[in-house]
Amino acid sequence: MIFGFNTDVKHGDTIYHVQSEARESEKLLQTQVFMRGRCVGKKAISYATSLEAGFSDAQKEQQLRDQHRLVLESIREGKLESVLDHAETETLAAIKQLDIQWENALSVHANRNLTMRLRATEGGSALPNARLTFRFARVDAAPFYTQVITDSTGGAEISIEVDESALPDSSVIVQANHEGRTVTRKFVLRKSE
Repeated sequence: MIFGFNTDVKHGDTIYHVQSEARESEKLLQTQVFMRGRCVGKKAISYATSLEAGFSDAQKEQQLRDQHRLVLESIREGKLESVLDHAETETLAAIKQLDIQWENALSVHANRNLTMRLRATEGGSALPNARLTFRFARVDAAPFYTQVITDSTGGAEISIEVDESALPDSSVIVQANHEGRTVTRKFVLRKSE
């Protein structure tokens, strides 16, 4: 069973996107915190040893839900650093994780076009030939889907015609898929001030 949680939470003037997911292939329950499309911290626990004791999907989901809630509460209280993993364990360090960075987050809309430049990585290194699936969602319109393959630098770009006034109510979900492994990121759009 694959499950996860995505929540946007604000502290001061900063909006954080918190994404929690069960990473079945690595036997991890992982929560990642993003700010402007970049990962600023993670909290992960391994459930590999719990499987031997009969760790059910319901128990996994509840533990992930509790971990997600803990990170959300720490952000609201201004104590995010206190719950993040600071020193990776040997288990976590050995895992090469997929990630997606939004390279032009501060400048994406011009001439009625939304242009996003993204970079897919694995363990911090460029990830060529990854398939990126984009879902652009806005109010009062059907979602728009498109796919691209990353280049030799792990980079990819999409451009969608959209009026800037629609951005505050829009979001983009990007899923990177490489050799059967996936990672999904949600990017919230807003009109520049």
